[in-house]
Amino acid sequence: MSEHLEDDFIEEKSKTQVKREFLALQDLGARLAGLKPDILNRLPLNDALLKALEESPRHTKHIARKRHNQYLGKLLRGHDVEAIQSVLDNFDSASREYNNRFHQLERWRERLLDEGDDALQELMLEYPDIDSQHLRGLIRQAQHERAREKPPLAARKLFKYLREMAEQNL
Repeated sequence: MSEHLEDDFIEEKSKTQVKREFLALQDLGARLAGLKPDILNRLPLNDALLKALEESPRHTKHIARKRHNQYLGKLLRGHDVEAIQSVLDNFDSASREYNNRFHQLERWRERLLDEGDDALQELMLEYPDIDSQHLRGLIRQAQHERAREKPPLAARKLFKYLREMAEQNL
């Protein structure tokens, strides 16, 4: 009989825990409000939440923004927060997943500049829908700039292209 009472006690949440969870949902809502529409479309969100997120920029005063974040938190209660969080981590520069992906893209750029076509063939196996002709042109420009010790404008364009390509495949 004491086990039954302990099980009931474990499943109940304290008022503090409920409040912490709701504040976490509000913070998540505020993060979502700052995202671009193309990223929001990748998230598993319903129409009511998407509409509320579109209205977020209109709320500029402190109390209006706070009240709107509370509303976003309320709308997020019915969503799979873990799925949303995992997708967000790919786009949030403070997350470990984003940093790992960023460093991987930097390594790809350096390999493409150092190894040339061999690395490009490997990249094309990983990302088959890549525009290889455009990528070859960017690689050649970046190699040319590197050889002449010029600022790495083409290398930056190459990285930007790699980032866009990786984001499309997420």
